[in-house]
Amino acid sequence: MFGDRIEKIRTAYNWTQVQLAQKLNVSKQTVSNWENNNILPSIEMLIRLSHTFSVSTDYLLSLDDREYIEVTGLTDIQKIHIQQLIHDLQEK
Repeated sequence: MFGDRIEKIRTAYNWTQVQLAQKLNVSKQTVSNWENNNILPSIEMLIRLSHTFSVSTDYLLSLDDREYIEVTGLTDIQKIHIQQLIHDLQEK
């Protein structure tokens, strides 16, 4: 469910509902309503959430379970190092 994804990611970032609300310029009650599946965000807010959390909108909507790491701005060599680290961790 959408609310579960938002809460999972928010807590992984170690943010409170208030902190996430401040980052998105919404009320804490709005974040709480999302997490409790009382309401869904607008399309614009869904996109802002995906950018804030560096995940796809499909991931937030539980349409795709793949997770990504933002590597924009890194060199090709740095990206290769990160990919190798991920590969090594997956093998353990």
